Amino acid sequence: MSSYLPIGELFLLGFRTPQVPPWMRGFARDYGLGGVILFDYDCTDRKYERNIFSPAQVKALCEEIHALPTRPLIFIDQEGGKVRRLKEERGFAPLPSARQFGRLTKQERLDALRPAYAEMRDLGIDADLAPVVDLDINPDSPDIGSAQRSFSADPRIVEDCVAALVEVARATGLKLCLKHFPGTGGAKVNPHDHVMDLSDCITDTQVKIFETLAPRIPMVLFSHGVVNQWEKDTPCCLSSVAIRKLRQWAPQTVVVTDDLQMQGVQKLMTTEEAALRALRAGADFILIGNNMKDEQDESARYAQKLLDACETDASLRANAQAAIERIQRLKA
Repeated sequence: MSSYLPIGELFLLGFRTPQVPPWMRGFARDYGLGGVILFDYDCTDRKYERNIFSPAQVKALCEEIHALPTRPLIFIDQEGGKVRRLKEERGFAPLPSARQFGRLTKQERLDALRPAYAEMRDLGIDADLAPVVDLDINPDSPDIGSAQRSFSADPRIVEDCVAALVEVARATGLKLCLKHFPGTGGAKVNPHDHVMDLSDCITDTQVKIFETLAPRIPMVLFSHGVVNQWEKDTPCCLSSVAIRKLRQWAPQTVVVTDDLQMQGVQKLMTTEEAALRALRAGADFILIGNNMKDEQDESARYAQKLLDACETDASLRANAQAAIERIQRLKA
């Protein structure tokens, strides 16, 4: 047996209760754990009864998560508008949708962000899976435009909005994550439900936004979009070609897969196979939300499978070691 590899650092996991469940404690003890993602809505139960009930409960939960071995980072999708896990009706600070945000003045943007970001840090949340920098190419796109998740179709407005987020995030100590590489604003389907082909709608202007902004933000979340001219029939989060492209611009950026339980991946392969493909392609964080599917009890098996594969494949082990180093730097 070769030297110990804390393979669990590569996993960003969701769970289905208001406290840390026993299986996650076991996972962190046996493998380490890189990150945890919090949700308010449970897609399996179709109820707003999951991890988020009140500010006091979330703060206590974050303390519990941080006390786990290897102190996992705590992530949340707090974009604003419809995609906001911390909702006003539960006692949390308001945050406008990206489309509304794009129409504000610079001062109005800063004023909207400061209380929301300060609150996240006070609760113990480390990272916001935002900003979305997908251009509003198709206002009817089911996952971006129709949900008002894009700042604008104008790249200059997108960059101005991101500058405001970066300014407030730096001041409060909140980590940000660009998404969804390489840009899904033109997509005709939702990756939660379908394989998403971006081959005909990806533009140089959209890709350029990631090239410009990635060096300024520590993480980039890769979409399930397929760009056949890059790597045929391969979601970008599992594509070494797509990941190499990003690493040219920002070599030490932490690459996060989108949730491997979405149908954009599940219609092509299992979660277990996707986790292996992600690591082989050069991704860092493997996101398994346990929301669209309940694979909580499988998580340890996925970690063990990766560990076993690293024992027999030197290049895979090198990828794992490099990814663990990037994640541990992010934590530090």
